[in-house]
Amino acid sequence: MDSKKLALLCRKLAENKKAENIVILDVRKLSSVTDYFVVASGSSEPHLRAIVNEITGGLWDDFQVRPRRVEGGAAAAWQVLDFFDVIVHVMRTEVREKYNLESLWGDAPRAGVKRAKKRGATKTSPKGS
Repeated sequence: MDSKKLALLCRKLAENKKAENIVILDVRKLSSVTDYFVVASGSSEPHLRAIVNEITGGLWDDFQVRPRRVEGGAAAAWQVLDFFDVIVHVMRTEVREKYNLESLWGDAPRAGVKRAKKRGATKTSPKGS
C-alpha cells in the first residue's frame, strides 16, 4: 500500500474514534526512517486505546496490514504504531504539548490537509470593447 494512502487511512480511522487535532507530517525529505508521521491526541488512556484499536483493527480487517512494532502499553500516555513508512503517534493532550513533535519536525509539510473552498469566488471574463 502507498505510504500516503496508509497515512490518510490512519487519520480516517483515528477520526472514527474522535481523536483530536490529527496531523499528518510529510517527512520524506527530512528523514530516512519513515515517510509520514500521523500525530493524534486522545483525552484519556481508554480513549487512546480505542483510537489505537480502531487503527490496528481497521487496517487488519480491510487490508491485512499490521504495525511492525507497537510501543507503549495499554495504560501508556503515548503509543506508537510503526508501519515502517508511516509512524502513528497517539498521545494524551498534555504529553503531546510537552514533546511538541510538530515543532520538532517544523520543516515538514502537512499532508492531506483539507482546504476549505472559497465561497463566492466566481470567474469573470473581461467585457469586450
